[in-house]
Amino acid sequence: MNTSTTNHGAFLTRVTLGSILLAHGALKILVFTIPGTVGFFGSLGLPAIVAYLTIFGEVIGGTALILGIYPRLVALFSLPILLGAAWVHLGNGWLFSNEGGGWEFPVLLIVLAIIVATQGAGSFAINKINVVDRFIPSSLKA
Repeated sequence: MNTSTTNHGAFLTRVTLGSILLAHGALKILVFTIPGTVGFFGSLGLPAIVAYLTIFGEVIGGTALILGIYPRLVALFSLPILLGAAWVHLGNGWLFSNEGGGWEFPVLLIVLAIIVATQGAGSFAINKINVVDRFIPSSLKA
């Protein structure tokens, strides 16, 4: 039986999800721009705060996942973002290659987040170092 300290599969899943979230957050900042992202969210009937929270969640959450900082908690917090992405793409069909992108990729990310939330950090996680752990309240440790 693998423990979370030697579970390289959990590590790869965590880093994969984190990399995708970070890349999408960076895309919203660097390519679409923050005002452009806010405008797009507005076109969906969503308030600007949702765009800002999404960007923050993707950049900070993605970074935390890559580093292994409380990935169970971060993965759970990423679910509303990922469910929202699936909702946005729902009307475009299943395949992400469809015009506007289908829902297959966002749903895959939802499943990855659920896997990370259930499996935990896996190997190579920062939150396994006592120096970092002592600064986090025990109620937030997963």
